[in-house]
Amino acid sequence: MNTNNNVYTVLYTALIVVVVAALLAFVSQSLKGRQDANEKAETISQMLTAAQFGTKAEFQKMGNAAVLEKYASEIDKAYTVNVAGEKVADLSLDEVFSPKLLKRQNYNIKGGANATGEPELPVFEFKDGTTVVPIYGAGLWGPVWGYVAFEKGSSTIKGAYFDHESETAGLGAKIKDDPAFQAAFAGKQAAFDKAPVFQIVKGAEGTLADNQIDAITGATMTSQGLDAAINTWFAAYAKYFLGNVSQPERNECKCPSCPCEDCPCDCHCTPGQDGCHCPGCECPDCNGNMKHKEE
Repeated sequence: MNTNNNVYTVLYTALIVVVVAALLAFVSQSLKGRQDANEKAETISQMLTAAQFGTKAEFQKMGNAAVLEKYASEIDKAYTVNVAGEKVADLSLDEVFSPKLLKRQNYNIKGGANATGEPELPVFEFKDGTTVVPIYGAGLWGPVWGYVAFEKGSSTIKGAYFDHESETAGLGAKIKDDPAFQAAFAGKQAAFDKAPVFQIVKGAEGTLADNQIDAITGATMTSQGLDAAINTWFAAYAKYFLGNVSQPERNECKCPSCPCEDCPCDCHCTPGQDGCHCPGCECPDCNGNMKHKEE
């Protein structure tokens, strides 16, 4: 064959492309098991970090096998629920929701052309009563996701861990890299009976409400994206939490002449409490920590 003509060049190029593609496919398939194991261990370590069983750095040092063993020793049960709060199916220990699966469910929650069916939302219950649920959404440059842990039988956040694909280092990337940002979620409340359920507030002034934290300075779009992701997923879980956790009593103050009695907001003090504490309320009588008026 004449190696100087166009036919030879085309055939030679095609052969090289086929050989390289076959090699890449072989390598990818050979490494798939290891990649899947790494992804599973990474997902579990993020859930365990949110649930306060250790730090992310500690889990990274443990290795995959030890992380899986820790998870097996702490998890009680896992299952999926629908947006009506009803249980759909049990999950085995091998089934965790990595970002790829969360992306699919995010489409299902939002509906539209990309939806593949009704949402099946994972719930992970640990032996100490901690409940962990995931969130997923869009940051500035790519997807953001994470896992939020709740105290036993309540809507109080125990801890959170967030990650991203390509947010700006030193700014949006702080959702993962800044321990103080993630720590700010601990002790906060998810107001599942309201909208928005939770807020990441830019330039907050005064005392933050129970369902608010400060946004990351200089990372407005990432903060807004994470805020939207949290609210989208928390709203999808709302009926589950409202039906399965104890909610704080509201609007039942029986104290004489309580300064909150005519306030339209849903933050009245509870029976037996000697002061109203309603941070973020627009009512001047509620805004602060006040003693009840005497009769």
